[in-house]
Amino acid sequence: MRHSSTWQVRKLARICAIACSLALSLGLGGCSQFLPDYLKPLSPQASNVLSHKEMSWDSPILIRIFKSEAEMEIWKQKDDGRFHLFKTYEICRFSGKLGPKRREGDRQAPEGFYTVAEKQMNPWSRNHLAFNIGYPNTFDRSHGRTGSLIMVHGGCSSIGCYAMTDEAVQDIYALSRDAFEGGQEAFQIQAYPFRMTDANMAKHRKDKWFDFWANLKEGYDYFETTHLEPKVDVCGKRYMINVAFTDEDAEVDPRKDCPAYRPLPVIPHTKSLQVATPKGPPPRPLGEAFGLAFGPKEPTYHMFSLGPAVTREN
Repeated sequence: MRHSSTWQVRKLARICAIACSLALSLGLGGCSQFLPDYLKPLSPQASNVLSHKEMSWDSPILIRIFKSEAEMEIWKQKDDGRFHLFKTYEICRFSGKLGPKRREGDRQAPEGFYTVAEKQMNPWSRNHLAFNIGYPNTFDRSHGRTGSLIMVHGGCSSIGCYAMTDEAVQDIYALSRDAFEGGQEAFQIQAYPFRMTDANMAKHRKDKWFDFWANLKEGYDYFETTHLEPKVDVCGKRYMINVAFTDEDAEVDPRKDCPAYRPLPVIPHTKSLQVATPKGPPPRPLGEAFGLAFGPKEPTYHMFSLGPAVTREN
């Protein structure tokens, strides 16, 4: 970023936000129109959603992108440590088709797991506001993929980026800025070709990118089950989701086979644990009428369903 220092901008943003709040409380209003775009507070509409869902303005965020559905979800972390859906914004435009970005100039929007730190924010973008999603990441580089400056930005025009309306990117930028102000060091972007349901995967089982999408689905399923940010590593040219390597000092090379690892615990969020309460008396155990008894059975939990997922092409 080209301002003198991050802390100075943060300080200015906080002063401006306080000034605007005071003006609104006094019935003056309209103060934000005099602020530069990157310092403007969250829109009143988005602020109402924040209040209604009892979310903190500066809590961490996570973003999910779905190409086929042309949707960008913003999730915010609440006091329970889980991420909850804040709002879904329509993607105004993205270029290319379903599948990952492979090389510079292919005008293809990326798919995968990316990380955005504060230094990747661009308040002076010619497309209103923007941030760099971090392509190519370690996974992309392990496959020899090239490219740069892949953004989420305003302007509704794309040659490889995810373009939003100016109003949408204004909200998303403000949410990102406030999350950094609250202490989040970086937020995760999960970019998918489509909502990775089993039905959508089945539709694409013959696609050349099916194995890649099955790998992405592991992260999709983890988040759907837990509402926690998946721990993402790369080795053997694939994403490793929610694992710990047995030897903490082992070399994890994106291009080489993975060292020994073990899956980490998967703790479902509350809704995934809800089971409908049956009406009436509980059913008699099968076999009771025949004098048979059955010992307790260990429950089995299935985390990932790598079956087949899509969408319609834009």
